[in-house]
Amino acid sequence: MMQDSKETRRTFIKKVARYSAIGIVGGTALYALKNSISNDLVWQIDPFKCTQCGRCATNCVLDVSAVKCVHAYALCGYCDLCGAYLKSDSKERTTAAENQLCPTSALKRVYIEDPYYEYQIDKDLCIGCAKCVEGCASFGNSSLHLQIMHDICTDCNQCTIARVCPSDAISRVSTSKAYRIRGEYTDAVKNEEV
Repeated sequence: MMQDSKETRRTFIKKVARYSAIGIVGGTALYALKNSISNDLVWQIDPFKCTQCGRCATNCVLDVSAVKCVHAYALCGYCDLCGAYLKSDSKERTTAAENQLCPTSALKRVYIEDPYYEYQIDKDLCIGCAKCVEGCASFGNSSLHLQIMHDICTDCNQCTIARVCPSDAISRVSTSKAYRIRGEYTDAVKNEEV
């Protein structure tokens, strides 16, 4: 009788050890799977839904928003009178601060030839306020829009900007479709030089 209880106890301990090992291996596998799935998704702003409300600049968990202005150069008219660069009531078309629409001078104007200028965005100065995007949409061809820079973004589980976005323009997408630019997904923005 004593022998049977030892075998039962030994069997019980083996079963507990076996199920514990299976639980640890299974839990580790599920954790790795969850991380691989979540790492494949990033936050993105749909430029067609964005209403340039300015909340991207003020609601990001970072001190300076991970949202920056991006430029679809192929769509730009390179205008001398650019609604994204110049204030609508500016007296002159110059680079003077009082004439510029951007509050941080992140939008740079580079002369090409009369009457054309190229507009470049200094990502270090851009705060994601959307003033230039709004100006471009109201006067130009909407070649400027906002996008979340994934090299800056902390990839919050619940993006604070997405929660307050009035137009639901921010969503999670696959990393293969990380940057939406005027209807096309591309990673050209990732490689864009300032």
